[in-house]
Amino acid sequence: MRTEYRTKRKIEFVDTDMAGIVHFTRFFVFMETAEHEFLRSLGTSVAMEWNGDKIGWPRLAASCEYLRPLRFEDEVDIHLSVSKKGTKSLTYQFRFTRQGEDIARGEVTTVCCVCNPGEKLRAIPIPDFIARQIVV
Repeated sequence: MRTEYRTKRKIEFVDTDMAGIVHFTRFFVFMETAEHEFLRSLGTSVAMEWNGDKIGWPRLAASCEYLRPLRFEDEVDIHLSVSKKGTKSLTYQFRFTRQGEDIARGEVTTVCCVCNPGEKLRAIPIPDFIARQIVV
């Protein structure tokens, strides 16, 4: 059972702005990438088929607080933890560090939905094979 996931990322030139620091929007990309890796570690994906439906995880809310800058070729540690598991939703907390120093903190709340083409999005309970692996 898992509630945490850790990964690393080397900052690429494309991640930086004209001031040479990581552009604020890139932290949302880093959070999403960590989320995808976490879901794969559970044997699933952010986009999957289940019981004949396409399942996805649209965002309900996302935020990030920036504490210190990151620069090109810095290596950042990304720590994802599931802070809340609802019947249909997950809330992730993210902690970004460089050599133990806090860089940023983020939060993303997602909801499990049927995302079939041509149909309205419909929230559903998190499938058991995923829910039982996450204990908060």
